[in-house]
Amino acid sequence: MNLFSLSIKNVFGKPLSSLLSVLLFGFGVAIIVAILLTSTFLKNEINKNALGIDLVVGAKGSPLQIILASIFHIDFPTGNISLNDANNLTRNRLVESAIPLSLGDSYQGYRIVGTSKAYADLYGAKLVDGEWFGSEMTATVGAAVAKNLGLKIGDELESAHGLAEGAGGHEEHPFKVVGIMEKTGSVMDQLILVTVQSVWEVHASHEEHEHDATSDLHEKVSLDRLGIEVTKEQLENEDITSLLIKYRSPMAAVQLPRIVNGTSNLQAASPPYETARLFNIIGVGVDVVNVLGLVIIILSATSVFIALINSLKERKYELAIMRSMGASQLKIFLLILTEGIVLTIIGSLCGFGLAHIGFGILVDSMEQIQTSGMFFVYDEYYVMLGSLAVGIFASIIPAFLAYKSDISETLSKA
Repeated sequence: MNLFSLSIKNVFGKPLSSLLSVLLFGFGVAIIVAILLTSTFLKNEINKNALGIDLVVGAKGSPLQIILASIFHIDFPTGNISLNDANNLTRNRLVESAIPLSLGDSYQGYRIVGTSKAYADLYGAKLVDGEWFGSEMTATVGAAVAKNLGLKIGDELESAHGLAEGAGGHEEHPFKVVGIMEKTGSVMDQLILVTVQSVWEVHASHEEHEHDATSDLHEKVSLDRLGIEVTKEQLENEDITSLLIKYRSPMAAVQLPRIVNGTSNLQAASPPYETARLFNIIGVGVDVVNVLGLVIIILSATSVFIALINSLKERKYELAIMRSMGASQLKIFLLILTEGIVLTIIGSLCGFGLAHIGFGILVDSMEQIQTSGMFFVYDEYYVMLGSLAVGIFASIIPAFLAYKSDISETLSKA
């Protein structure tokens, strides 16, 4: 029987002791790997959804809230901004392009976004059926929306006030589904896209003032930077929620936010800065959980150490007999060391498996995330090597004691 087979037999010969060591080690590794997977996954999702957006401009309030509401659609907007103010900002030489967003309504929990076709282009969205929204009261829905709600071309949607499911609706202004998007793996899959004008129509006051037919307030104005066409009256009176801006040059990153924040009712929010601040906020909790995982791994290493020491005491006559039958000191040393490494490897594999399976189930159960949770990150190799190093360290002393044991003294006491 070779060294490895003998080590395996000895490990499984003490099932309760070995199981405790494996479970402790597995839980410690699982916690660290789960945190690693979660943080990497969140960073990837944030970077993917914020790609191509240099600045978000909204109403005065929390910049982080503006980012969460306008890019990730997981918070409430801080308010509305004047369409005229937004249009004036887009004419700044520092702005290359801008996408308008009008938020506030939903359909069965999915957000309705008044915007332009450029918003879908930002995420590389394509149609699987139908056509893009263009005329008023038409809607193009994301892949997850269509799948989960069973929507098809020609269906009508009655939007609800606010972002909570079950709120009061706009039954008199239904949207007609004219297109369904392909799956993008981004936030776009969870949205219902309509024109900005449609949002205004839904919320139009029934007490609007009548104007003379010859009034220039009904004259059309093309807002090229925003990609929409409105009347002069709408330009003066209507609001939007936010703007997604792309800089013309790197200098804009320094100058434009200062210009925006100098305007009384506008707030600039930088996606890289705010997401970094978000990770700093949650980083303390992540560090605490990582420390907990390390503590459990240290406890498991102690358990492996104690298990090997106890095994060494129980098997001292067996090891002495092996020595008397020709086994070298080095072979005894490697035998005990291998047993510790075997326990470590089994525990590590259980931990990695538990973390990946659990994380995959969690991600798959989250409707708003359209990416598989079964993936690997490079830093897991460091966790693997670190686990192996801990196992070797825990096994060195018992192995050395076995190496230095006096077979004559041991057998004389038998």
